[in-house]
Amino acid sequence: MSEVGGAGKDNDVVGSVDLTGVTKRFGTVTAVDAIDLHVFPGEFLSLLGPSGCGKTTTLRMLAGFEDPDEGQIKISGTSVGGVPAHRRNVNTVFQNYALFPHMTAAENVAYGLRQKKVDRAEIGRRVGEALEMVKMSKLAARKPREMSGGQQQRIALARALVNRPSLLLLDEPLGALDRKLREEMQIELKLLQSQVGITFIFVTHDQDEALSMSDRIAVMLDGRIEQLADPDTVYDNPASAFVAGFIGKQNFFEGTAREGGSTVEGDGWTIRSSLEPVGAVDGRGALAAVRPEAVKVADAQPPEGENAISGELASIAHLGDVIQFVVLTPGRKEVIARLPRLGAPRLQVGGRVWCTWDAGSTHVFGAEQAEIVLADPASDEAAAVAG
Repeated sequence: MSEVGGAGKDNDVVGSVDLTGVTKRFGTVTAVDAIDLHVFPGEFLSLLGPSGCGKTTTLRMLAGFEDPDEGQIKISGTSVGGVPAHRRNVNTVFQNYALFPHMTAAENVAYGLRQKKVDRAEIGRRVGEALEMVKMSKLAARKPREMSGGQQQRIALARALVNRPSLLLLDEPLGALDRKLREEMQIELKLLQSQVGITFIFVTHDQDEALSMSDRIAVMLDGRIEQLADPDTVYDNPASAFVAGFIGKQNFFEGTAREGGSTVEGDGWTIRSSLEPVGAVDGRGALAAVRPEAVKVADAQPPEGENAISGELASIAHLGDVIQFVVLTPGRKEVIARLPRLGAPRLQVGGRVWCTWDAGSTHVFGAEQAEIVLADPASDEAAAVAG
């Protein structure tokens, strides 16, 4: 039996992934709820969401570690229903790397090829290429205990890539690394993916990882895909209040929708939006949302017509190239503003200030969306099984 997604497939489908109506349940918990998803060949797609959203379960079904209860999965144009994990042309890199401790780096990378009984000379050539690709040739003779976490991760990647899969699945592979190394590996992983041209599906709960590396992001909640789009679209035009709050920092203002959702009124304030509202109904609850980088702070009252809320400057924090201001309004609502260090105003903690932003930076979401944002998005039970 040939491997699914291997030789014989047209180039325009090799590495493609199609999920149609895929559902997975664990007892009474629906971990993945009838999702449809198409991944293009050679794409870097991230599955992003909180614990329990279904992203890891989706990855495990693609790998063949779990079977869907309903729906169909195709890899490289061929259904993989009933095909065991070892017969799929798919490799997985896990967070703990799963390296054999008694083997050297080269032996770990060669393991899969030896299992396939590839010719010894060919194994040597391909292992050398894989180690060179991840910049680990000089450490070929070391064992995992003699390597750092970042080096072990590179070996895990080389072991996965040496088999030349049409699809590489990555289950939070950077989660065990410290921040500086994780950021370095984000850059290298994306460059590596561009170099090899293999389809990557990357599972993460880290929004910065997804934004920095992905061609597209599938934001998941409660087993469903809330939004599937490129990073700029997901960040600038969130499809729901959950996406708006989960991707990046957001200031939310809870009030009542007016004027078809172009205005939200609260206790002593009115916020206007020039963007299309999502689910807002006049007279019902609504959320206005604005990102901290869109908010300006000043100690002078702004002219009429701008969105403006006044309050006490509670804190100033230096975050590298930006300065964060936290303003406490009379209703004890915190408003966060993040301004470039160069040109940021000089203000005193404890003084009265005004936060202003324009209508084009304000998104409005209806009452049902507000409930999602203000409640816990994933139950402990779901988180335990869905991932």
